[in-house]
Amino acid sequence: MTGARFTTLDFTRDVAAPPATLWRAWTDPVLRAAWSAPSPEVSVTYLESDTKVGGREVALCRSPGDPEFRVESRWLALDPGRRSVNSEVVEAEGRTLSAALVTAEIADTGAGARLALTVQIASLADRDMAGDYRAGFDAGLDNMAALAARTMVIDRTIAAPVAAVWAAWTDPKALPQWWGPEGYSCRTTRIDLRAGGEWVFDMIGPDGTVYPNHHRYLRHDAMARIDYTLHWGEDGPKHADASATFEDLGGGPGGGTRVTLSMVFATAAEFQTAKGFGAVELGLETLGKLARFIGAR
Repeated sequence: MTGARFTTLDFTRDVAAPPATLWRAWTDPVLRAAWSAPSPEVSVTYLESDTKVGGREVALCRSPGDPEFRVESRWLALDPGRRSVNSEVVEAEGRTLSAALVTAEIADTGAGARLALTVQIASLADRDMAGDYRAGFDAGLDNMAALAARTMVIDRTIAAPVAAVWAAWTDPKALPQWWGPEGYSCRTTRIDLRAGGEWVFDMIGPDGTVYPNHHRYLRHDAMARIDYTLHWGEDGPKHADASATFEDLGGGPGGGTRVTLSMVFATAAEFQTAKGFGAVELGLETLGKLARFIGAR
C-alpha cells in the first residue's frame, strides 16, 4: 500500500432517554463496556478507561477468524451532555491499521435524545477499516440505544467535600442511617462495603412494609466511584446494575461534590415499572437525606 485512504462515516440514533442519560451511556466506562461489542461472538475487554480530557481508553477486541485488535483512544474534548471528541488508533499483530477522529453530538429531541456521530478514518493498511467501523458502530450504537432506554440517572450537587460524601457512603455504620427515601429506614442483616463485599438489608416503608434488598459491591475507586448490583432479597434475582460517582467541584460558591447515581435495569419493563412508581423522585429524596446527614444542603 502506498498511502492512507480516508473515509468519513456518519451515524445517527434517536434514543428514548434524556440527553444526560445518553451522555452517561456514551462516556461511562462501565456502560461503554456493556454495549460496545457488536455481537455475542465478539468480545471487548477494557484494560484502561479514564473519561476526562486527555484520559486514555485501551480495549482488546477479539472476533472469530480475526487477529486480536488493540484499540487505544484519547478523549480530546468533553462538553457534558452535548459533545465529545476522541482519537482512536487500531493495531493488530504489531501493525497500525487505522487512526480515526470520533465526534459525538447529543441533542434534546423533546421525546428523548439524538446522538449524531462522525467518524473520520485514515486506513493505514490493506484491510478495509471503513467497513469494519461501519459494521461495528451500526451494531454497537443499536446496543447503546437499547441500554440507554433502560438506564436511570439521578444526580445532585452537595455542598460538602468529596471526602465527607465518600465517608457517609462507605462507612457501614453511617450508610444505613441515611439510605432510602423519606420515611424509610434500614434493618441490616450483614454489611461489608468493600469491593467483593455485600449489604443484606430490609427497607422498611412508612407503613411498615418490608422490602428485602441485597447489594453486591464490585468496585470501589476511592473518592471516585462505587459499582454494585441490586438484588430482590438475599441471593435473589438481579434487577439492576448500579454505580455512584463522586465529582469534586472544588470549594467556593457552586462548589462541593456532584453525586451521580445510575441504574441499568435488567429489562426495559423493569425500568418502566421503577419509573412508574417514582424511582427518580425517591432517589432524589435519598440523596437529599445524604446531604442532611453530613450537614450540607
